[in-house]
Amino acid sequence: MSEPKQLAHARAVLQAQPFSVLLGTEILAFGPALTELRLALRPELKQQHGFAHGGVLSYLADNALTFAGGSALSDAVVTAEYKINYVRPAQGDTLLARSRVLHGGKHQAVCACEIFALDADGGEKLVAVAQGTISSMGERPAA
Repeated sequence: MSEPKQLAHARAVLQAQPFSVLLGTEILAFGPALTELRLALRPELKQQHGFAHGGVLSYLADNALTFAGGSALSDAVVTAEYKINYVRPAQGDTLLARSRVLHGGKHQAVCACEIFALDADGGEKLVAVAQGTISSMGERPAA
């Protein structure tokens, strides 16, 4: 599958996720070397101190890791496990998750993710890092 077709397929998969649609997540890049998800940081995604809720960052990490792993495994995939470290409060206009495959095997991929908060001027601040294991479900993805 060509790179534009892979990205189109990834966008269709993302649109098939009701929670991702609810949040308004976009996929900008898709592949083992770089997968990017973007999410506008709306007021309803913030916690009482005015920065992104940790659950929103965790969702972005989980989904970015899984998309990266899926690009390497070429099957329907699920997250087997992941760990996240919150580096600093996520304040800005947009959240950007960048993930990549560290090691891809036949049935599993170990992936890393960095999440950045972007301000209106395009400046980036690292707000979280995550690592996870993505497992193949042993079937071709639908969509």
